[in-house]
Amino acid sequence: MGIESINHEGRIFNPSDETVNTANVSGMDSYKVICNKFTKNYEESWGELARELLLWEKPFTKILNEDKAPFYKWFEDGKINASYNCLDRHLKKQPNKIAFIFEGDNGLVKTITYKDLYHKVCEFANGLKTLSLDVGDRVIIYLPMTIEAIIAMQACARIGLTHSVVFGGFSSKSIQERVMDAEAKLIITADYQFRGGKKIPLKITVDDAIAMGGCTSVQNIISLQRTKEDISLNPDDILWSDLIKNQKDECDPVFVDAEHPLFILYTSGSTGTPKGVQHSTAGYLLHAMNTSRWTFDLKDDDIYWCTADVGWITGHSYVTYGPTAVGATQVIFEGVPTYPDASRFWQIIEKHKISIFYTAPTAIRALIKASEVDPETHPKHFNLASLRLLGTVGEPINPEAWMWYYKAVGNEKCPIVDTFWQTETGGHVITPLPGVTPLVPGSCTLPFPGIDIDVVDETGKEIEWGNGGLLVIKKPWPSMIRNIWGDPERFQKSYFPDELGGKLYLAGDGAVRNKDNGYFTIMGRIDDVLNVSGHRLGTQEIESALVANNQVAEAAVVGRPHDVKGESIVAFVVLKSKRPNSSNIKDVVLALREWVSNEIGPIAKPDEIRFGDNLPKTRSGKIMRRLLRSIAKDEEITTDVSTLENPAILDQLREKL
Repeated sequence: MGIESINHEGRIFNPSDETVNTANVSGMDSYKVICNKFTKNYEESWGELARELLLWEKPFTKILNEDKAPFYKWFEDGKINASYNCLDRHLKKQPNKIAFIFEGDNGLVKTITYKDLYHKVCEFANGLKTLSLDVGDRVIIYLPMTIEAIIAMQACARIGLTHSVVFGGFSSKSIQERVMDAEAKLIITADYQFRGGKKIPLKITVDDAIAMGGCTSVQNIISLQRTKEDISLNPDDILWSDLIKNQKDECDPVFVDAEHPLFILYTSGSTGTPKGVQHSTAGYLLHAMNTSRWTFDLKDDDIYWCTADVGWITGHSYVTYGPTAVGATQVIFEGVPTYPDASRFWQIIEKHKISIFYTAPTAIRALIKASEVDPETHPKHFNLASLRLLGTVGEPINPEAWMWYYKAVGNEKCPIVDTFWQTETGGHVITPLPGVTPLVPGSCTLPFPGIDIDVVDETGKEIEWGNGGLLVIKKPWPSMIRNIWGDPERFQKSYFPDELGGKLYLAGDGAVRNKDNGYFTIMGRIDDVLNVSGHRLGTQEIESALVANNQVAEAAVVGRPHDVKGESIVAFVVLKSKRPNSSNIKDVVLALREWVSNEIGPIAKPDEIRFGDNLPKTRSGKIMRRLLRSIAKDEEITTDVSTLENPAILDQLREKL
């Protein structure tokens, strides 16, 4: 295949002696020892971890079953409960330790201890037991980023229900599709969520979804009342407060098979119905715990904040399950980073003395731009001295955004863990470890111990380091996707294609390994690889080059069919200043094209540059690249854009100034 790498990042940042000496994995030699254990005895090393970290009602005797590959099974004859592992284990040792600090959009702060969280989960679980639900039944959770969302997820896990969380920004159509696909019997929602000073209805959206038809599996809807306004209740609707009334605050966990589906999480497909990614209980929880303690280097006194919503995999693995199981104190935040102004994140870090901060590159780039526009929102105006570790998630981070994060937020003393993983992997698969890895801006560096990951060509053959290709995982791992719910054929075709031999997990990303140190750099989705005059270029590297220009806040690059070159490069750019107008646009375009030419080479020079005040993003901050591809081709957009944060921006990006 051969995707050409144009990355020439040479900056290296070594971990400090203090970080190395105090880290849960201390030094490169320790990392190599762990990795070598997996190399020598892969299965048993995972088995040892599962015995060390997880509490089993019935211990497993089988570690890995490969009989029906790629439908792998881990620890299959063991019995376990995820909620028991997250809550009960802390009751003797640290019942009064704060589990969650909640900050609302309006600044309201609430805290809950592990003991109180346990009782709230049990109370809600007992309420759920009064409904006609069986172990394995599916529950849709459509809640804001609140403590109640954690309670609902943990309560489902406690009694063996399989939850499917739907992000609160999704439309009624999205809810309907997920209800129908999962055949959900119950929906848990709230009257409203609060974001950016706005009150956004949730229950009404659920009612609209039901009204669309096809949701015949739903027996009840539970509604959390957050305002004094009356909630419109249908005959089978139940208020959260009524469900838990007079319920005991103790509830025995239902121990399930290790392979029992803990949750289904839907990822949007560009075509067809969303894919229901199915995760197991034991294997998933194992990796969520282990990555929490090694990647984030979690200590007893840390205040940890992952900004992701529980509607996404990051909120599952690194809020609800992983850090909770290892007993961390976490901050959760319902609002947005720009309300009441763009210093909100820095205010929260200062107020709660956050020590570990995990957020998305999109948020970082937006806050860079905001601090250019309003210097008072720059992190330097806030006391961020409590920070000791930074992390990024969701997409590759541009080297210049990495540097700003490192300097402006971390004060050049905090390691940055640039984590690569996916909904399907369950947890980190490539990431620096803070006490181990010399950092290179823009590179997610080395595989997490136990993950056998590589770069191959279209036939599955390993590619020489320094050349780009397809990112694959060569061996099964405990937290891997088990199936696409109800569609095993699509699962195999999507992730274990026959052309790669049927046993290599295809991540769907292009990547390159540095020929000197083996570090991985993600080059963008395979379908975001451009073929320009026979040269295959990853969009991520062109975007990084654009963002390295001091005029540019954010950039997204897509391809457009070209009669001569195969594909031409179209760049959508957000400047730190105002959009250019007819009088200066030619100069700005020329300057940026020459900049990319100098940074990378003439082959990567954008053929067209369009400007917007921002880029089309989902409410979780992901750039909707398929929409940009349609705009670049001057196609009419017929797909649902209801999940966009800013639908109006599409018209702006269509303009050819």
